[in-house]
Amino acid sequence: MTALTPARRIADHVQHLLGNGPFPQPGGWTHMGAVVCDASFHARCTYEATLRPRLERLQEAWPDAATVRGFQARLATHDLSAAMDFHSPRKVATAHALTDLLVAAGVDTRDDLHAWLGEQVNRAALRTVKGVGPKSVDYIGNLVGRSQVAVDVHLRAFAADAGVSGLPYEQLRAVYEEAAAILGQEQGGLEHAVWRYGSGAA
Repeated sequence: MTALTPARRIADHVQHLLGNGPFPQPGGWTHMGAVVCDASFHARCTYEATLRPRLERLQEAWPDAATVRGFQARLATHDLSAAMDFHSPRKVATAHALTDLLVAAGVDTRDDLHAWLGEQVNRAALRTVKGVGPKSVDYIGNLVGRSQVAVDVHLRAFAADAGVSGLPYEQLRAVYEEAAAILGQEQGGLEHAVWRYGSGAA
């Protein structure tokens, strides 16, 4: 018998645990202050209980921060830690650095960032921001409507349960992309379904 490929193993595991879908892609945000803060603050926190309510409040409190330039102007006069009710100097610093990089690159809106991320050199530029790794780059893409796989601890655990473990980030991302193709699902939708299952949000 031919051994199952890693992508087939994950695809079968998805069908067994999550069904056949369809798996809708998350909408992300149109408010760029929320995009930057989501990307900067999401690591190692309970998203639905801790971060999402803060991002929703930020959008209400800072409507002028819907563009990156507007968000940068707010950061110049307001304390982001207080606005987010989230004390993490490291994550605040990441948000400031990410904002400055995007402004310098001429990225101001969701559509701008969506298009900008289509160039590999720009994705590499994001990696120069302290606190932004390969997973964060893919995650930012999903926040602005790109359909990508951001491999986090939940996706790694799901893959391990399917018998796929020990792969570096890029290889496991490619396996999930192939699994999405096998299942006829959007990459971002499949990723989000697995994430919701693993995080208990499903």
